[in-house]
Amino acid sequence: MKSIIVSSESPITLVGGARLNPDDVNEVLSLAPLLVAADGGAASALTLGHLPEAVIGDMDSLPDDAAQALSGRIHCISEQDSTDFDKALRSIDAPLVVALGFAGGRFDHELAVMNTLVRRADRACIVVGAETLVFVAPPKLRLDLSAGSLVSLFPMAEVRANATGLQWPVEDLDLAPDGRVGTSNAATGPVDLSVDTPSLLVILPRSALRVAIMGLLAQRGGAQWPVRAE
Repeated sequence: MKSIIVSSESPITLVGGARLNPDDVNEVLSLAPLLVAADGGAASALTLGHLPEAVIGDMDSLPDDAAQALSGRIHCISEQDSTDFDKALRSIDAPLVVALGFAGGRFDHELAVMNTLVRRADRACIVVGAETLVFVAPPKLRLDLSAGSLVSLFPMAEVRANATGLQWPVEDLDLAPDGRVGTSNAATGPVDLSVDTPSLLVILPRSALRVAIMGLLAQRGGAQWPVRAE
């Protein structure tokens, strides 16, 4: 079985099975026009009038009518040791994935998504929720945030972090999921962040999506992105 199913030089939109807001989908597709679905997320995409380039997952949540409409685009990975989000993310080769429909549902599902973000930290991915977005911090990152913007840092493993541009200083700070965390901080302006391991989740306001995209793409050498941030 091929390890990479979809490859793109530009960011990709990935939709999952949780509730999708049509306006969110349209906005993210304007930033990352190539659409991929994880299992049942394909049915939601079709309902909103969007045809995924590929559907990846174990297909236990894809209705028969949607499967028929997507003939030739379905890539079934039947193993049950990973989630559909994991199956999709590891099968995409792109500078960035923007994921919708993976937050706002069951808490255990959201925890599994956070687990995948860290285990697949080589796949830059932003998970977008109703109020916030989350991604794994790369070794170095600059975020051109406005003063007062929420910046929460949550470690999924032991990590040492440094950051400037925050209300509460982060200087050679050791963070751990069972120790000190860095939630509910705020930007005083642009933020420069560095970490020693790829295990720190960065949580920003939903309105900072374009800032997050630009920061992550710049860290990856300015990969192609056809939309200018406002």
